Amino acid sequence: MSGENDVKEKIIQVLREVYDPEIPVNVYDLGLIYGIDVDQEGNVKIEMTLTAVGCPLAGMIAYRVEEAIKENVPEAKKVDIKIVWDPPWTPERITPEGREILRKVFGYDVVEKWMEHYRK
Repeated sequence: MSGENDVKEKIIQVLREVYDPEIPVNVYDLGLIYGIDVDQEGNVKIEMTLTAVGCPLAGMIAYRVEEAIKENVPEAKKVDIKIVWDPPWTPERITPEGREILRKVFGYDVVEKWMEHYRK
């Protein structure tokens, strides 16, 4: 089982190098990755979402994720990317690292502001 976990950790590191072109946070820390499964043969299944349904860059972002894994994780034999919409993405999914990046860019915690506005 540790072999699959090692591959999963490598995949996470690779995903931290793939960015949504409109947001200065990588897809992992943005909370777009809902699941990473690696089987014993090295087949990888990624469930991911996007910040909005109808995103015109959906295909490109999924392609970048797939290619980044194929190019940088030699243990990944087959990579399958599935875009899902349930549960819908919200800023609450952003990791603490992603929140810090956005805090530096915007000067405030965008997640806190979103929660103040939408969780009243």
